[in-house]
Amino acid sequence: MTRSAGGPGRVARPGRPGEVRLIGGAWKRSKLRVPDIPGLRPTPDRVRETLFNWLGQRLDGWRCLDAFAGSGALGFEAASRGAAEVLLLEQDAGAVAGLQAARQRLGGTTLRVERADALAWMRRCADATWDLVFLDPPFDTGLLAPALSEAVRLVPEGGWVYVEGPVALADPPHGLECPHRGRAGAVHYALLRRRYTAAV
Repeated sequence: MTRSAGGPGRVARPGRPGEVRLIGGAWKRSKLRVPDIPGLRPTPDRVRETLFNWLGQRLDGWRCLDAFAGSGALGFEAASRGAAEVLLLEQDAGAVAGLQAARQRLGGTTLRVERADALAWMRRCADATWDLVFLDPPFDTGLLAPALSEAVRLVPEGGWVYVEGPVALADPPHGLECPHRGRAGAVHYALLRRRYTAAV
């Protein structure tokens, strides 16, 4: 989860821990620091566990974009599970420094960290670049809907988009289907897939 690309006025989710532990892959049990930033709270362990059960545990060869990285829990989890390329976008300078330090400590050669406004960055990104896009913007910024609209074109047919927010996703945007969804306390989450175009 991130606080990036928004601005003032976000509401903190309660119970933010000082660190988060990766739950699978090569870096299992490794810890990531959660920056002391208002409104920042990483995706809960059991939500991440459910998500990667849905995805099949291993992401060997995948290209993954963590568009609102924050602590980096989702992006680092993907890299830990074999993703070939993971890009973490984050706007807060302190959080970016923490992500860079974690990358160096863990030897994350497949990880890149970029300080950027996530939504603006996504608008410039080429189509079908990523196999999986994580979207977990701050709860009160209204960024999820526009980010999800951009994410549809960033994944190829059969590609995945993960979304997390304070309310349940109603209907996915045109071109996406929702095979998986869940809730953990105040967190609603869903795994969406880009539909295959019917052969003509």
